[in-house]
Amino acid sequence: QVQLVESGGGLVQAGGSLRLSCAASGLTFSTYVMGWFRQAPGKEREFVAAISWSGGRTSYPDSVKGRFTISRDNAKNMVYLQMNSLKPEDTAVYRCGAGRTVELSTLNPDYWGQGTQVTVSS
Repeated sequence: QVQLVESGGGLVQAGGSLRLSCAASGLTFSTYVMGWFRQAPGKEREFVAAISWSGGRTSYPDSVKGRFTISRDNAKNMVYLQMNSLKPEDTAVYRCGAGRTVELSTLNPDYWGQGTQVTVSS
């Protein structure tokens, strides 16, 4: 049974930083593209970041590029999202996902975590 479990969310002031973690189990982690997505109340789900199976390629939308960094540790079956210079508009539930795709920005995960809340106060 595949499980993705996020942690690290919380309340932070604008300009602050958070590091999200996602622990994966039940899948051959090193063969999956991993990604982070977010959804704010009343808004559609938004792609935030993705990383190739080897970690050699990453992809970000313009809204987070230069502020967020995705990384992975295949030995520990972990994926991370370092979020710096946070803005109130980054407030959302953040979920990690695992899937297979060539184009990272089009990742449509086969497996999802339950999500962790990130709230950025102004």
